[in-house]
Amino acid sequence: MEAGEYLKRNNEDLFAIKELKDHYNNNMFFGNDMDRTMLRIGAMNMMLHGVERPNIEYRDSLSETNKDREKYTLVLANPPFKGSLDYDSVSADLLKVTKTKKTELLFLALFLRTLKKGGRCASIVPDGVLFGSSNAHKSIRKEIVENHHLHGIISMPSGVFKPYAGVSTAIMIFTKTGAGGTDNVWFYDMQTDGLSLDDKRQPVDANDIPDIISRYHNLENEKDRKRTEKSFFVPKEEIVKNDYDLSINRYKEIEYDEVEYEAPKVIIQRIKELEQQILDGLNDIERMV
Repeated sequence: MEAGEYLKRNNEDLFAIKELKDHYNNNMFFGNDMDRTMLRIGAMNMMLHGVERPNIEYRDSLSETNKDREKYTLVLANPPFKGSLDYDSVSADLLKVTKTKKTELLFLALFLRTLKKGGRCASIVPDGVLFGSSNAHKSIRKEIVENHHLHGIISMPSGVFKPYAGVSTAIMIFTKTGAGGTDNVWFYDMQTDGLSLDDKRQPVDANDIPDIISRYHNLENEKDRKRTEKSFFVPKEEIVKNDYDLSINRYKEIEYDEVEYEAPKVIIQRIKELEQQILDGLNDIERMV
């Protein structure tokens, strides 16, 4: 319900205008789950955040029972990774986009189906989605890049989901267009999210999230950034040439500082001096004995 809290903080008219308030309580938020306990928790969480009639349903999102098509304008998701599913029950139109058993790929196809034209999606995906070499991985990346508008990839460090999982993830941001639109893709290399990256996840001073938000809302200032910086643009043509690879490490450039070492003769002389000091010390010990 972070989305609801964000709306409350940034939209003063949300609860002052009856039509907007009714929309917030009835038709703004939707969710599905196959675990009845999670359904109860989700519904209770939404009610505690002021949503009077939450639209939480018991349903397999990937199955034929989910008929949602071009219904939503915004999808915010952290879909299950490596989830188990009955392949035979997966919706046929999702398999047409990416023929796979991998839930992280099927959910991206689902988001494309359920979004209205012009609808936006921000989904967390495991890094494998960005560079996997299977036909299924390539097909879903190609679908988003070629037939829709891929805005950005925010690479996150591997500890952001600890202690539950240590997998490296990224946020994929795109708009459903059905007619392409990808020109330049914005990449950001997040190093920290304000918490330590170990199992304790304690607050720390370093936090890239405010910088990510600021830069994403001012993309016109990002065009001249070098690939050695935290964020930069990559043209679509280069992504296509790299087999639609969307991993930031494919495009990020690393600057190496030149290290100057002393001449070999100087190093050898220092080693000799150290050895002599050791011998002198041993001789002193021997005389004491």
